[in-house]
Amino acid sequence: MSLTPILLGLGSNIEREAHLRAGLDALAEIVTDMRCSPVFESLAVGIKSGPFFNLVIAGRTALPLTELDRRLKFIEADNGRYAPDRKGLPLDIDVLTYGELVGNFDGLVLPRAEILKNAFVLRPLALLVPEAEHPGAGRRFADLWRDARIEQQLWPVSFQWRGVELTPPELLPSP
Repeated sequence: MSLTPILLGLGSNIEREAHLRAGLDALAEIVTDMRCSPVFESLAVGIKSGPFFNLVIAGRTALPLTELDRRLKFIEADNGRYAPDRKGLPLDIDVLTYGELVGNFDGLVLPRAEILKNAFVLRPLALLVPEAEHPGAGRRFADLWRDARIEQQLWPVSFQWRGVELTPPELLPSP
């Protein structure tokens, strides 16, 4: 069985810690070799809401792209994403890259455009997989972040998952 390298973006602005942990737990069931970026807080982009917590994960999956996307929708739904009375965004999970795919795949455009537009996606990618190349731009994520002119602010936040601190102490503000 072949495994495809993937990058996924996660965000939440409601019960942020609980929903991100639940999302990570669910993803650990379908993603192997899963590694997490530091977690960042940022103001909402494109919607009126409270601040978000965001991170990206790197891993591998045996699932075809359409099945991976379907499973991500189920994880979001389990966390209240599609509830009619929800306020804000409990959990958002986006496929950022799936192997080296570039193009439109049944409505899923890869690599996801938000990678180059949003600091809360590009900065975590640059920290987690600095040497990996953006499939469309053909440049390393570390170089893309270094050259980015994105006006969004990010604040690293302490975040633990399964007893491990995801955000290195050197990124956190001094007490």
